[in-house]
Order: sequence, then C-alpha cells, then structure tokens
Amino acid sequence: MSSDPWGRVDETGTVYVRTADGEQVVGSWQAGSPDEALAYFERKYEGLVVEIGLLEKRVKTTDLSAKDAQAAIDHIREQVDAHHAVGDLDALRVRLDKLTELVEARREERKAQRAKQSDEARKAKEALVAEAEELAQSDQWRAAGERLRALVDTWKGLPRLDRKSDDELWHRFSHARSAFSKRRKQHFAQLDAQREEARRTKERLVSEAEALSNSTDWGATAARYRELMAEWKAAGRAQREHEDDLWNRFRGAQDVFFAARSSVFAERDAEQAENLKLKEELAEEAEKLLPITDLKASRAAFRSINERWEAIGHVPRDARPKVEGRMHAVERALQEAEETEWRRTNPEARARAEGLTGQLQAAVDKLRGQIEQARAQGNNAKADKLERELEGRQALLDQALKGLQEFGG
Repeated sequence: MSSDPWGRVDETGTVYVRTADGEQVVGSWQAGSPDEALAYFERKYEGLVVEIGLLEKRVKTTDLSAKDAQAAIDHIREQVDAHHAVGDLDALRVRLDKLTELVEARREERKAQRAKQSDEARKAKEALVAEAEELAQSDQWRAAGERLRALVDTWKGLPRLDRKSDDELWHRFSHARSAFSKRRKQHFAQLDAQREEARRTKERLVSEAEALSNSTDWGATAARYRELMAEWKAAGRAQREHEDDLWNRFRGAQDVFFAARSSVFAERDAEQAENLKLKEELAEEAEKLLPITDLKASRAAFRSINERWEAIGHVPRDARPKVEGRMHAVERALQEAEETEWRRTNPEARARAEGLTGQLQAAVDKLRGQIEQARAQGNNAKADKLERELEGRQALLDQALKGLQEFGG
C-alpha cells in the first residue's frame, strides 16, 4: 500500500484523497503500481491548480464578465467537488471561494459603474434635450441647425437608458428638432415670398428706369431717379439669381441718363463760361462811358451795348451777380444824369427855383435894412437877433442860387 500526505491507494487499487470531511474515493487504479496511481491523480490536481491560477489572473487583469467568470469557477468547483484529484482540495475550495468573492465585488463595482454611467448619460441626454428645446426657438437658422445636427451625433454616442426614460427624452429631443425645422421652413417660405415680391417690384423699377434713360428733362428725371433708388432700397432683396442682374440693369439705365446729362451740362458750362467772358468785355466797354459827359451819346452807346448783352445767353449762376452789377452801376449813372438834365431843362422847375430865389433875396434885403435901422437906433440886441436870422436866410438863398445854376440860370 502506497500513500502520501493527501492520498493513499489500498490493496484493492482504490485511490483515496484526504479532506477536512475525511477520506474521499478518487477512483480505482488497476494499470500499474500504487505510486503510479498517486502520481496520475496528483497531476490531475496540478492541472486544477494551474486552471485556477489562470482564472484568477483573467479575473484580475481582463474585462472578463462576472457571468463568464462565475461559470468558469463553477466548472472548476465541480471538478474539485468530484474528488478526481489528489492534493489539498480544501485549499482549492478556499481559493475558489475568494475568487467568487472577488467576482461578486467586481460585479457590484461594475453595477455601480453602470449606474453611474447611466446617471451621467441621463444627465447628458437631459442637457441635450434642454439645449435642443432652447435652440428650437432660435432665429439663427444656420448656426442653430448645425448645432442640432451636432447634438444628434452626441446623442448617438451616449449609452441607452431604460426604455421608458430613453423613449421619453428622445421624444422631447425629436419634437424640439421638428419644431425648429417647421419654423425654419416657414421662415424661408416667407422669405421666398418676400423675395419674389421684391423681384416683381424691382422689375417694375428697372422698366421705368430704362424708359427714363433717354430723357432730356434733366431736373425732373434726376429727381425721379432719386425716388426710384429710395423705392429700390425699400423693396428688399430679390432671389440671389435675380438680384445682381436686376441691379446691373437698374444701375445701367441710370448711368446712361446721367452720362448724357453730364455731357450736356459740360457743354453748357463751357458755353456759359464763354458767355461770361463776352459779358465781362461788354461791362468793361460800358464802364468806359463813365463819367457821363455827353448824355445823348452815352445813352446811345449804352443802348447798343445792352442790345448785344441781351443777345448773349446765360452765364454761370455764381458769376451772374457780379457782372450784372457792373452794368447796373453804369445804368444808374445814366439815369442820374438824365434826372439832372431833366431838372435843368424843366420850365416849371426853373420857374419854381427862380420864384424861391426871388423871395429869399427879398427877405435877405429886408433883413439887412432892418439891421441897419436897429443899429442906427442903438438897439444892438435887436440887430444881433436879426443878423442870426439873416445868416439862416442867406444859407437858404445860397442853396437856391446853386440849384438855379443847374438850370443854366
């Protein structure tokens, strides 16, 4: 009979293993010696040791699921409990128990981790929903649309929650996207309608602008073009494919008109500049008549100058007052000379001047006689008073005599 610390073989060839619960039958061995029988079953034990060691390593260093790990433990435990090996089976059971505890701890840890991940995923999805619902009210169509698409990609990358929670959040998320899409569609439909209305308005403005392009009613047409431009700006933008073409036609029509007007105005300005030169020469010719010495000849010369003046067209507006003022000055000098001549040759005026002079002369002579008489009587106060009165009458007489000389008297 052979034996070792963990097993023995009896005389019938039955192999036993020692455990805490006593000896357990391992099996029967008839093919060789007892030592060979023990060695065979000891190798079985070593195989279990290796298998348990590998399983411990897998549990500790890989992401082996708790379910698969427990299945592997149970499979090894069945072999240990079957007592088909010779060795410290109780030690193997202890290792398997510890491994079971480790797997269970790992299961709880992963459960807690999944719960944490689920909670984080819930919060993340709730945040996505809140942002989507806020974006649903935005009018920043491009930016909000791009952000909503990015939120969908983010959603797809998050773990699923329980069906009820996930479905509820997805419904809110999807509803927000749909609401935004509906509002955006309505906005662009309205925008398209506005742009179509703007296109029709601008086509009408273009037609009128083109019809006016050959007008020569410069002032009224330029004013109308300003009004058309104001209407153009107020009309808003047409569709992109029409806007540039309409604007080029509208602007082109204006350019034709204003180029023609500029050409005419440039020609007119040149003509008016030449007119100014001619009128300045006539003004200079008129000024040579001053001072007036021969009224009749000066009047005839000025009439000739004025006829030539009237035959000349317009001059630049800013130069008009100065050149016309020079002519007016000569004209006023002629009028004053005519008035003087009229007074000098007017019989009634001459008679009135002669009558006034005679009255003043008689008054002066009378005062002189009164002064002589007063002094002869020794009344110097009266004489002084009369002399002061004489001074006034003499001044009037001198002025009347001067006026009479204008009549050649």
